[in-house]
Amino acid sequence: QVQLVESGGGLVQVGGSLRLSCAASGSIFSRNAMGWYRQAPGKQRELVATITSGGSTNYADSVKGRFTISRNNANNTVYLQMNSLKPEDTAVYYCNVRWFWFATYDYWGQGTQVTVSS
Repeated sequence: QVQLVESGGGLVQVGGSLRLSCAASGSIFSRNAMGWYRQAPGKQRELVATITSGGSTNYADSVKGRFTISRNNANNTVYLQMNSLKPEDTAVYYCNVRWFWFATYDYWGQGTQVTVSS
């Protein structure tokens, strides 16, 4: 069983910063991708950023230059540093870990609320 526990969300003013953390535990394949997705009210869940166990990153265009994803492979933790936050960044942010080993394994955290006030 795999569990993902997010922390670090909250309320911040426009232009502020927040750092999200997500700790994954359980039976996790060493070659995996971890990432952050978000869902705003009335919208579909969208990719924010992902990072592989080898360090390759991918960002949504809307966050490039403002958000930075990183990870610690030793303890299966992924971070999202969010700077220059905008009201449109307001959403529930979900942590994800995914890998393929004869089948696709896909796990999600419970989500953490990020609210950017103007």
